[in-house]
Amino acid sequence: MFSLKGKSAVITGGGSGIGKAIAMLFAKQGAEVHIIELNAAAAAQTIAEIGDEGIAFAYGCDVSKQQQVLETFSKISKVDILVNNAGIAHVGNVEKTNEADFTKIFDVNVRGAYNCLFASIPMMKKQGAGVILNMASIGALVGITDRFAYSMSKGAVYAMTLSIARDYLSENIRCNSISPARVHTPFVDGFIAKNYAGKEAEMFDKLSKSQPIGRMGTPSEVASLALYLCSDEAGFISGNDYPIDGGFIKLNN
Repeated sequence: MFSLKGKSAVITGGGSGIGKAIAMLFAKQGAEVHIIELNAAAAAQTIAEIGDEGIAFAYGCDVSKQQQVLETFSKISKVDILVNNAGIAHVGNVEKTNEADFTKIFDVNVRGAYNCLFASIPMMKKQGAGVILNMASIGALVGITDRFAYSMSKGAVYAMTLSIARDYLSENIRCNSISPARVHTPFVDGFIAKNYAGKEAEMFDKLSKSQPIGRMGTPSEVASLALYLCSDEAGFISGNDYPIDGGFIKLNN
C-alpha cells in the first residue's frame, strides 16, 4: 500500500523540516522526487540523505518569482504530485506587522503556492490526472496569538485548496491541504534560541504543552499523512483539509 512507484513528485521547500521529511518518504515509496528550494545547500543535503534509496533532483528557485518557477517546471517532464510546502513564518499582531513583513509573507506563502499551481496544473491536465497537496496551518482555522500575517497567508492557502479542488474535478486532479499545529522543526529551535536565550528548555516545554497531547508533532508524522493523501489509496478524497494538531483545535479548553 501507499506505493508511489512510477510517480513524479514536486516538493517545494524540501530542504528542511516537513518538506525534507516528505521528500525522503516519497523517494522511499518509489517516487521520482523533484525538490524546489531557495537554499541550494539544504536541497543538496536532502538529496544526499535520500542517496540510493530513491531518485531525486534539486532545483534552486524562489517560488515567489513566477518566471523562475515556470523555468524550473519546464525542466521537469512530468508532474503527478505537487506538494506546496515552501513557506515562511512571522510573529506579531497587525500593529507589529509592517508593510514589508506583510508583503514578504504574502509573496512566499501565497504567491509561491499560486505560482506552482499555475505551472503544474496545465501539465496535469495534459496527463489527464494529478494530485496537489497544500500546506496550510491551524492558523487558517482558529485564532492564534501574534500570527496575523502568517494566519492570513495560510487562510489563503486553505481557500485556494477548495477552489482548485472544485475547478479541476473533471480533469481528474485532486487537491487537499494539511493543517499542522506546532511541529518540531529547525524553525522552532531557531525561534526559541533567538527570543528566549537562556530559557530554551523551559520554553520548549511550554510550547510542547500548548498541544493537548503534550508534545509537538514531528515532520515524519506530517509526511505520513502527506503520503496517504497523495497516494492512490486516497483517490476518493478531494477538497478537504486535514488538521494534524495533537488535539489543538477540538480539545483546547
